[in-house]
Amino acid sequence: MTFTDLGVDQDMADALATKGILEPFPIQEQTIPLALDGQDIIGQAKTGTGKTFGFGLPVLQRIGTDPAPGVVALIVVPTRELCVQVTEDIELAASNRPTKIVSIYGGKAYEGQIEQLKAGAQVVVGTPGRLIDLNNQRLLDLSNVREMVLDEADKMLDLGFLADIEKLFSKTPTDRHTMLFSATMPGPIVALARRFMSKPIHIRASDPDEGLMQANIKHLVYRAHNMDKDEVIARILQSEGRGKTVIFTRTKRSAAKLVEELNDRGFNAAAVHGDLGQEQRERAMAAFKAGKKDVLIATDVAARGIDVNDVTHVINHTIPEDEKTYLHRVGRTGRAGKTGIAVTFVDWDDLHKWALINKALDFGQPEPIETYSSSPHLFTDLDIPEGTKGRLRPTSIVAPPSRGARESGSRDGGRTRSEGSSRESSRGRGRTRTPSTDAPRDETPVVAAGTHDGQGAEHHDGNSAPRRRSRTRRRTNRPE
Repeated sequence: MTFTDLGVDQDMADALATKGILEPFPIQEQTIPLALDGQDIIGQAKTGTGKTFGFGLPVLQRIGTDPAPGVVALIVVPTRELCVQVTEDIELAASNRPTKIVSIYGGKAYEGQIEQLKAGAQVVVGTPGRLIDLNNQRLLDLSNVREMVLDEADKMLDLGFLADIEKLFSKTPTDRHTMLFSATMPGPIVALARRFMSKPIHIRASDPDEGLMQANIKHLVYRAHNMDKDEVIARILQSEGRGKTVIFTRTKRSAAKLVEELNDRGFNAAAVHGDLGQEQRERAMAAFKAGKKDVLIATDVAARGIDVNDVTHVINHTIPEDEKTYLHRVGRTGRAGKTGIAVTFVDWDDLHKWALINKALDFGQPEPIETYSSSPHLFTDLDIPEGTKGRLRPTSIVAPPSRGARESGSRDGGRTRSEGSSRESSRGRGRTRTPSTDAPRDETPVVAAGTHDGQGAEHHDGNSAPRRRSRTRRRTNRPE
């Protein structure tokens, strides 16, 4: 089966062929012929199943090879990253025709987006907030929209966009052609479809073959101690055959801390999370896709839109909330018929969550095996060379003697950060092992009580002594 067999115009099939996309996925086979005929569709499919071309190709074909200036197609997505990804796919498909596509999302300056709209863009891919904002300012006219797509509708519901979606629907003509895609079908999404769609056909498509997807991915589940996770991850990243790797964290703070830690250990890591500016997130994603960075650390929301076929490993630094999130995370690997490895760390407090995920997905692993960075099974499970340590460039091999202190500090810093007392420590411990700076700094607050007095006087005569004298004066003056 080819795309032209499905009725797709030759110029778009040729455009996809330039990227090696020759055969349609199952959801594309099911949706494209119906969508080309103008049938409203509810597609139930997860991210990574090829649904972007499933709706994108029909949208482009139905608006014509050379549409008049002005917005006639609207594709609504929940996150900025997915907006960028969908736009890139649509631009690829339309590369042999003059159709103009514009991304509309927050976190970026208005001016460039407004200029593209004024220049006559026909296809808009956007997030709800910015779309409504520009529509309210009369800069985005939706009154001529003939094609409308709602992608990852359940995620929009989770993010609280339901009212915005309803408003966007109300701004478009009632006789438009509508397609809605969602991994799950909660009640509000079903109600939305009934209200704004005309006799839709419900299509369910798994990840080309869900059983095959599970077979393509090796799932490893470890009960790991939080203080040892960084060291375990650093060793996994040195596995034989390890390519691009995505690491999921629960919080933005964890992602920021982990990317700093891994870069300090010599790895080429980037992060994508909500505390970063949009430009920073896009640069990180572009570097990861181009291979300039081979480790990407992401939170769940920021990870929407990670569509990279050559990811070999996914690591769940913290356990997902449920089985749906688990499948979404690990679905970053094992794509396009390739194999992948998914490693999940389960904290002691999260064993109940794993029990639910294990039951829902029928993994047959109710008890994650207790695992440390030195555990022999970690090395054999992941094909890690014997003797591998948690740094790409072991500091012990640095030749110049002048770097000795820095070597010692680097080792100590790596160890203490992985144990939770990172650079965030207000006293700066772990940066150097020099006795004349570390010990007295920690001991200064108790000198007034008479502890370590001689050491403090010897090493910090300029700093500690005045504090001691000051406290003595206050104590002797109080009775007076």
